[in-house]
Amino acid sequence: MKRGLLATALAATMLLTACGGDGRLSVQESCKLLSNDQFKPTGNQVQQAKAVADHYADLAKKVDPSIGTIIQGMADLQKKVADSSTAVATPEQQKQFTDALNSIGKVCPN
Repeated sequence: MKRGLLATALAATMLLTACGGDGRLSVQESCKLLSNDQFKPTGNQVQQAKAVADHYADLAKKVDPSIGTIIQGMADLQKKVADSSTAVATPEQQKQFTDALNSIGKVCPN
């Protein structure tokens, strides 16, 4: 009996992998997660910037790749902000964040 369960589990894993079942949320589920996200960083400016970068990176791993790629870019950008002397986004970085959010808004219109 155990051998049958193992074979079934292995077959299911292979099927999911072959079909792109990488454990990420669908686009619809990703949009819902993002719209309900209530993350609030704490600490000083640097700690908040690092926490936001980490949060974005975590989200990027969970959501659909079409959205995750954009969010990972935001995480990378936020890490640069956190590593700067002021931990405050420059006007150019703010524009990049706005552009990224607008891109997500095209995928998640609500």
